[in-house]
Amino acid sequence: MRPGVRSGDSMTRAAEARDGLTPCQRQALEFVRAAAVRRSAAAREAVRAALGRAGASVARYDEVVTRLRRHARIALHFHPERLAAGGGSVAEGLLESGAYQNQFVTGLSSGSPSAFAGGERDGWEECLFGGSYHGADAPPASRPKYGALVVAPHPDGPAPRFGSCYFVLRPEVADRATFTWGGSHEDGAAERTATLDTLEVVLAPLLRQLEAGQGAFAIDDLDAAALLEHLGRAPSLPRGDLAHLPLGRALDSFVEVQVHGEVRLAGDVERLVADPAFRDHPVGGLLAAIAARAGVELSWHPGFTLAVREVPEVFRDYPVRPLAERAAPAGLLDAAIVGAAANTLEFEPQSWSGWASRDDILTQFRRLWHVLVLQGAPRTAAPL
Repeated sequence: MRPGVRSGDSMTRAAEARDGLTPCQRQALEFVRAAAVRRSAAAREAVRAALGRAGASVARYDEVVTRLRRHARIALHFHPERLAAGGGSVAEGLLESGAYQNQFVTGLSSGSPSAFAGGERDGWEECLFGGSYHGADAPPASRPKYGALVVAPHPDGPAPRFGSCYFVLRPEVADRATFTWGGSHEDGAAERTATLDTLEVVLAPLLRQLEAGQGAFAIDDLDAAALLEHLGRAPSLPRGDLAHLPLGRALDSFVEVQVHGEVRLAGDVERLVADPAFRDHPVGGLLAAIAARAGVELSWHPGFTLAVREVPEVFRDYPVRPLAERAAPAGLLDAAIVGAAANTLEFEPQSWSGWASRDDILTQFRRLWHVLVLQGAPRTAAPL
């Protein structure tokens, strides 16, 4: 099939997926698709050339991408214990609303805390979607939700930097999603963004990165042929408990996904995967109630635990050891402990007087979570 041309079945599914979208959401999808179609021929040639140099089959590539378009899974990560704009926890909001809300509604972000009019996220979206979400008919709730494409069966999800827990969405949701290789905040992100039927625009820069020996998705020795095998399996996790699986720790490498339209927990979600730090925690009961109300399985991944003494003084230009010591006086970090400390910034802001600016403290908490993802031991093998 020529790039940017849809089969009859894919056109039908895509049309059905977009039936419930608002005009601004449909406009955003069509803006991205039109731009990607213009780049598809060059991207397709770049893919063919990279596969040829790697000794990988173009026919196999076409087979894999066709399968991916039918079975793509998206994960939406979240920190269930964090306090949203209304004062309740994310888990409480999910249970009450029955929907996954975007950053402009919740006031929360595990990336840039700039989801407001005139903020950086607002500017990135204006560029990425051609101003589709900046008209009078585009209220904050209409904005996209951010996730990542499932490429490998990592039990901690494809982008754990964005949350300790995640929803796995049903494949048909991908028909109303846009995809970016890397983060949409990065320079040139619009040139690496596409729809499900124009994925060459996303995969060409990914293959260039693999060819340069830089790897991807925290998978050792990943090359073009191995990537095709991962994508061809349309990765899914086994049923039941996931605590026995090796953590992926894919902190910095992912295909970002922007989901347009509502994400209803009952209907759009097929699974909820959670950090076991919340299993015997009040949030755990909320997660179980969310899964039950949505009619989906709740699974537990291995989790992350880390002794405070193992936390570096500085991580990516921000001090994190002092924060770890404050968050975990007993000497052991996990997702629930980090989250409880982060929440004090909301309900005990005076206790942080003189520590740093609010934005810097939020960044320090994000960096501390990243350290936990990269260095933490599975909960079943907690450090002493």
